[in-house]
Amino acid sequence: MSEDLTAVARFLYEAGTLKNTARTGWWMAGVQHPESVAEHSWRTALIATIIAKVEGADPARAAFLAVWHDSQETRTGDVNHLGKKYTAGEADPRDITADQVAGMPELLAEAVRDLVAEYEAKESLEAICARDADKLECMIQGIEYRDQGYANAQRWIDNSRGRIVTKTGQALADAVLETGSLDWLRAALGEGKS
Repeated sequence: MSEDLTAVARFLYEAGTLKNTARTGWWMAGVQHPESVAEHSWRTALIATIIAKVEGADPARAAFLAVWHDSQETRTGDVNHLGKKYTAGEADPRDITADQVAGMPELLAEAVRDLVAEYEAKESLEAICARDADKLECMIQGIEYRDQGYANAQRWIDNSRGRIVTKTGQALADAVLETGSLDWLRAALGEGKS
């Protein structure tokens, strides 16, 4: 690729800001130092892989969509559900993405635009799995915050559970609700569940 990659380099620095962009909805639950958008997207991609594999979708594609699903938040920040009610016209993630990839080699820009468009269209099985993964990750994070003493996180747990649509996502959500957030550690140490 002989094209100028300066726009790609700029985007990579921009993407790095998601490591420091807090998920603001958790502040309403009283969480003082909530997870970042990047942390959320990482586990969302793992979950998307699992849901897609069981649902018969392409796990790599679902994970790919999940990685990019909140990439626009470098420009908007993480606006929580209540905040969106008061914005003067929510920006379309596809438009933000188009701005983000402007100047990139067209092969790369088109790939990113297509990923975001697919996720936003909510039509492909991979996009549906990635969206379920987004909701399930929020639910899991809510359980972890609730277990740390943030009782108000229960609202996010309940709302997220109600928005999961795939059979696999729903079954996994039920399993998560029945499993303690530190049961993995107890199992790894060979301890019984308490």
